[in-house]
Amino acid sequence: MAEGLRERKKRQTRQYISDVATGLFAERGFDAVTVAEIAEAANVSVNTVYNYFQAKEDLFFDRSSGMVDRLARWVRGRGEGESAAVAVLRELRAEVEAVSPRIGLLPEYAHFMRIIEEAPALRSRLWALAQEVQANLERVLREETGAADDDDLPYLIAGQICWAHGAAMAVIGREMVKGRNPGEVSREVLVLLDDMEELLGEKVLNYAVRGEI
Repeated sequence: MAEGLRERKKRQTRQYISDVATGLFAERGFDAVTVAEIAEAANVSVNTVYNYFQAKEDLFFDRSSGMVDRLARWVRGRGEGESAAVAVLRELRAEVEAVSPRIGLLPEYAHFMRIIEEAPALRSRLWALAQEVQANLERVLREETGAADDDDLPYLIAGQICWAHGAAMAVIGREMVKGRNPGEVSREVLVLLDDMEELLGEKVLNYAVRGEI
């Protein structure tokens, strides 16, 4: 269905407020910027900002919904004969090989990570987002395997997959903060992913194979 004028204006307003906030955070840091200052710079009221964003942290992580659902989407889209973990590793390798900015392989990502490191509220929100990622993945694993509510295996498998993904992302962030070349970091993370696959073991790598469920 085509987007209506009202919906388009709301989307554009939300995006504008987010862009203004991002610019202020990049310039001054997260803690130094207030919601009132964001509202003033965007020429809207404080109430309008809160109509679109529940908290200041949401302005910084405005695109977090795609991150929260990413692993679950990758698992849902896995191919015939492919397990959940193998699908995630395949997708992650493809992003790394492409030196994709979506996973932080760009010079500007260093500044993004520094802002997070300097703001306890953002570090806390990042941890909460990681918990959402794992919960979403566990839910998909339960749906697709028909696991019973008292079966802890989907929880354990989701935790292992999220560990691999999170470790790769952490290494990318750490190396980009050092000012490294994205291409060099990409090559090193590809080796790291091979090591991770060995560490995951057969039970994780063979769980929730499509076509064999």
